[in-house]
Amino acid sequence: MNIKHNGGSNHGLNFLIGTSKFLSAAALLMLAVLALSGPSAILAKAEGTQKANGNQSQVKLEKRTPTYWRVTINNPPFNIFGPETIPQFEKVISAIESDDNVKVVVFDSAVPDFFLTHYNFTPPLAESTGLASGPTGLHPLPDMLVRLSKSPVVSISLIRGRATGVGSELALASDMRFASREKAILSQWEVGAALVPGGGPMARLPRLMGRGRALEVLLGSNDVDGDLAEKYGYVNRSLPDDELDKFVDALATRISGFDRQAIADTKRLVDFASLPSDPEIGAGWDAFITSVQRPAAQANIKKLMEMGLQTNPDIEGRLGYYTETLQEK
Repeated sequence: MNIKHNGGSNHGLNFLIGTSKFLSAAALLMLAVLALSGPSAILAKAEGTQKANGNQSQVKLEKRTPTYWRVTINNPPFNIFGPETIPQFEKVISAIESDDNVKVVVFDSAVPDFFLTHYNFTPPLAESTGLASGPTGLHPLPDMLVRLSKSPVVSISLIRGRATGVGSELALASDMRFASREKAILSQWEVGAALVPGGGPMARLPRLMGRGRALEVLLGSNDVDGDLAEKYGYVNRSLPDDELDKFVDALATRISGFDRQAIADTKRLVDFASLPSDPEIGAGWDAFITSVQRPAAQANIKKLMEMGLQTNPDIEGRLGYYTETLQEK
């Protein structure tokens, strides 16, 4: 799953342009003006990190047994998810779908303090616009999340560190979520930057925690710790950090020993009662594409990049706080 990353961008808003093929000429001009005004040193550092990691596999698949797999995210320093990550995840999802033995897959992280974070804002345009739709007809990111949810294989997210944006959306697409009481942080930060989340949390969160709490998480755009995530139904349980791995491993091992057809049939029937439809997920992605065209979102991402988004551990570690500083007083 080694996907070479090609740099070449000199600003941090390329992704905002690249996410839609239908931006107006005026919007493109505005983005270009904003991009040229940003400090090159910060973005050069971000791009240097991306290039350094570009030739490395960011997603490791370990087959612990034929029936129990681990997928470990390893894209230091912040486990940022970008277009270069998508082909690697696609290989994992395709492997899950095509293997006749696997019953359980656990997603975890090799990067301390970060499970999986937001989309990468620095790659060149073509790395986002050149991606073909997935088998569901959706953009590859929501496509993979939908396919994971509908797979007959049980998926579990083991959350230690920040699950922000895409990380939260991967956790929500998983069948079960278990969090470190001391170290897990979940958030959908996008509204705080004038964006709309694109990976389906508007469709998934109300089914898990109810409308009011879902709106609190989405519109508050703040960090949710492990205990509150458990109380709200964001995760199945939060456990003491030193017990998390043992618990998840034991549960995954237990399920992996059961009959595959019984697992698949039971999950399929639960899916009927609980999963959002593909159009619901697609509508969220379309809303995200629309939101990135707005001047407020363009300006906010520019400000966050200037603060040190994708380069500064404090910004990445306290994104909920820093999005609040973007508000007009």
